[in-house]
Amino acid sequence: MIKKELINQSIDYIIQHFDENLSIEDVADHFHFSKFYFCRSFKKATGESVYEFMKRLKMDQSAIDIKLVKNKPIADIGLDYGYSSSNYSSAFRKHHNVSPVEFRKSTNVTGMPNPFYLEGLSGFDTFDGYNHKIKIQELPDFLVIYERMIGNYIELKENWFIFLDKYKDYMKADTLMMERFYDDPAITNLNNCLCDICMTTDAFCRLDNVTTIKGGKFAMYPFEGKIQDIFCTIQGIFSVWLPESGYEMVERYGLNIYRNIDIENERVIMDLYIPIK
Repeated sequence: MIKKELINQSIDYIIQHFDENLSIEDVADHFHFSKFYFCRSFKKATGESVYEFMKRLKMDQSAIDIKLVKNKPIADIGLDYGYSSSNYSSAFRKHHNVSPVEFRKSTNVTGMPNPFYLEGLSGFDTFDGYNHKIKIQELPDFLVIYERMIGNYIELKENWFIFLDKYKDYMKADTLMMERFYDDPAITNLNNCLCDICMTTDAFCRLDNVTTIKGGKFAMYPFEGKIQDIFCTIQGIFSVWLPESGYEMVERYGLNIYRNIDIENERVIMDLYIPIK
């Protein structure tokens, strides 16, 4: 089987280029894999076929665009992902069980259920409430050790414990802990959410699972509170602040950088970052 790290690189390549009408052959050729061997290894590593992953990625990312870019015609969003107007609507409905028009209406909300709580809605702040706290910053590139998690974000806590124990010898006084998340769990099936658990390292690290997270211009929201409340804080920023801010998200991931972790009380101080232009 192809090494896990190479499968992760192929996932990154698909995410970076999937709006270029990539084929499975394109990805396999880029990494000098045979198509059969690549497809077999990808399915074993991720639980999805390459075709299923690429199709789902288009549907989920197009839904994010509908949610964030509220003034862009839905037909144009479909075209961005290689669909004609009629084909996009039927494909979207088949995947999300709702039409694109109905989905856009459903995103105009002031709160939503939080998967960390059994009942009740978590409310969003107002645009001014978010805007008052958000700062625009330039981040440097980060060289990180990472482990990729495919599954429910609720499992992050236990995965962090495993990660920190595994790489404790690489911990230094200035090490940063961060998450790079690719999916909106309000859109993507919770079992398919993609997240990288990361810690910063230096150029002398010789592990295979080292990558660079690109820096650049980010909107930063400082969060302090319960771990369970991070989900709806991020949802509020995406649902309320970003569509009205005049900024556009330019990368298909967000970053969470931890500043302090109180494990006993399950509280954190962290910065939530959205890459923008």
